[in-house]
Amino acid sequence: MTSGWRIGSILGIPLLLNPAWFYSLILFSFVFSPLWQRAGWETGWAWLGGLMMSLLLFASVLLHELGHSLVARSQGISVNSITLFLFGGIASIEQESKTPGQAFWVAIAGPSVSFALSSLLFLLSLGLPKTMPIAIMLNQLAFINLVLALFNMIPGLPLDGGQVLKAAIWKLSGNRITGVRWAARVGQFLGWAAIFLGIAGVILLLRFSFLWLVLLGWFGIRRANGYLKMTKLQATMLQLQAGNAMRQDFRVVNANLTIQQFAATYLADDPAVDLYYAETDGCYVGWVDTEALRSIERSLWETQPLSSILRPFEPSPTVRESTSLAEVIDQLETQQLQQLPVLSSEGMVTGVIDRADVAQALANYLNLLIPQPLLQQIKAEGQFPKELQLQGIAKDALK
Repeated sequence: MTSGWRIGSILGIPLLLNPAWFYSLILFSFVFSPLWQRAGWETGWAWLGGLMMSLLLFASVLLHELGHSLVARSQGISVNSITLFLFGGIASIEQESKTPGQAFWVAIAGPSVSFALSSLLFLLSLGLPKTMPIAIMLNQLAFINLVLALFNMIPGLPLDGGQVLKAAIWKLSGNRITGVRWAARVGQFLGWAAIFLGIAGVILLLRFSFLWLVLLGWFGIRRANGYLKMTKLQATMLQLQAGNAMRQDFRVVNANLTIQQFAATYLADDPAVDLYYAETDGCYVGWVDTEALRSIERSLWETQPLSSILRPFEPSPTVRESTSLAEVIDQLETQQLQQLPVLSSEGMVTGVIDRADVAQALANYLNLLIPQPLLQQIKAEGQFPKELQLQGIAKDALK
């Protein structure tokens, strides 16, 4: 839901417009225009007034999302963007808060802004004649922001009330994933209830305005399902270990070889293998830094030992077979590594793991199909596709 046209930024946060937003703008302009017709405005001016009210409505939504964003930023969490779309707005926050208490404050910030804005607009309208256009507009916006605050406090994801419920269950259970799962299930129930009431309203009352309730219910179910899929992915990240995803296409070489012997025997023999571990007397002593070969003159290869371009496992990054894939992802991304050696509990190298291995293991477990070209791209570039946001998902899973 973060896709759209960038129209600027607010306090350093990119502001996006989803193309579907324009449908909402037209719809709300149509809804608000009768208000000005009843106030005696001509049709053209009434439509213009409805358009202005629609824009102010979305300005209120923007302030609501900005409330979430600023509290998240105060916790050191990056905010990627704020997007206005068909059903309102959404702040794309990079990762989850570290504690349920912090998650609560991020969730409650949006409705708090809407409620404060409602109160302020209502107080400003008190000193004006009720028939003045500005007074009418202030009263309507005050009411809209009150509804926005109350609606968002309904306790089911993806609404802010669902985020509050998630934080409460997280606090009580000690498990963030449990909180998300229950809040999403409540969101699913509420979504189906909205669809049922909307259809009933259309059939029994013959009012097609109830279709908006159906659309809201559909959107809520879709987003709640997305949260459930996310929890399943995070649970899988924690369940699967490096040993379940590692490859064993590395070579073990004798550390006592010269660089020339190593290059002639292994690099020329199997150029597809790019990882070599060196051992002496049956013990691993490090891995061969093949990139270091470029800095050594060829005339020295015959006399310089392979041990001169070995990199020790410590302090070089490694993971154990029992390391969860969430930790593997976090380490790969945080340290910007291409791959990681996998060690047994005894400290012996048993494999190697990279981003493509992680993606393939997750896909296999979740019965998902990842095209081979995409896996090859991940391996070649050493990067997960940005839209997956796996680092943030993994960080959240580790909390």
